[in-house]
Amino acid sequence: MFIKKPKDVKSSEITDQKTYLNRRTFMRAAVLAGTATASTLLYRALNPPPPETVPGVKLSTVPQGSDQQAIQEGYKVQDALTPLEEITTYNNFYEFSTSKGGVAYAAKGFVTKPWTVSVSGLVNKPRTFDLDELLKFPLEERVYRLRCVEGWSMVIPWIGFPLNKILEKVEPTSDAKYVAFQTLLDPNRMPLQRTGVLEWPYVEGLRLDEAMHPLTILATGLYGETLPPQDGAPIRLVVPWKYGFKSIKSIVKISLVRNQPPTTWSNEGPDEYGFYSNVNPSVPHPRWSQETERRIGEFGRRKTLLFNGYAEKVAHLYQGMDLVRYF
Repeated sequence: MFIKKPKDVKSSEITDQKTYLNRRTFMRAAVLAGTATASTLLYRALNPPPPETVPGVKLSTVPQGSDQQAIQEGYKVQDALTPLEEITTYNNFYEFSTSKGGVAYAAKGFVTKPWTVSVSGLVNKPRTFDLDELLKFPLEERVYRLRCVEGWSMVIPWIGFPLNKILEKVEPTSDAKYVAFQTLLDPNRMPLQRTGVLEWPYVEGLRLDEAMHPLTILATGLYGETLPPQDGAPIRLVVPWKYGFKSIKSIVKISLVRNQPPTTWSNEGPDEYGFYSNVNPSVPHPRWSQETERRIGEFGRRKTLLFNGYAEKVAHLYQGMDLVRYF
């Protein structure tokens, strides 16, 4: 074996430290993964391209003769808005990437038409809604806080409509107690569904009274534009008093059921992610405190508000419940 002495090595031949460390991390992960496909996905996750803003289509423009209604003003918090660039480049969406900064690139080109959402189960009138039908519901702009369990938050001007509008159309039966949701399952369009990073498809659930609450919306846009892929296009749930992972993205199925449905993160870590997942500074996550949060775009931290600041409107839903046991 030929070994060069340090003085014989040209500076141009020396691998810089960052590349070397990244390569070491990649190789270690690749050995553990054991397959070429998984290794490629891991490399992309460890070395995501720079964040890239993906523009949406303006929702506020109503074509002449269209039966789609103009966007109305809805409920708004008074907090300063998080910039659109931050909202579209800092995302949790494991179907595309486990890196918050890598989701936008990985989801670029995600096809959302045609798209349908089926609503079935314990209902009198099961239906399948086409995306164009959903966009004909009266749309509102609602400024909500979004608080994530990892300790960061945003203030987002969502465009959407109350979930109860759909549920009223299908007429839940008296046996329906919960609402279950399911994300699209399509590994060709959502590449990390080829891995075991989570159990697919992503599923979530609410109690029926939570789902019927007027603050619970189905969002089809933000900042006056259609939802970009990394934020849950073409339609997602937004439940502003709960941690962000409850607001399931890219929904294709809604089911009314009798029993509490399984949810992805509760299955992954039942000691860390409860079914209710109400924002509660008094219930610490096993790995970090929930007492404070970091608002994206701000320096320092602020105190976390019970129910994310919506206690006046939603606390009655949990009257008499032990919110530490039912976290």
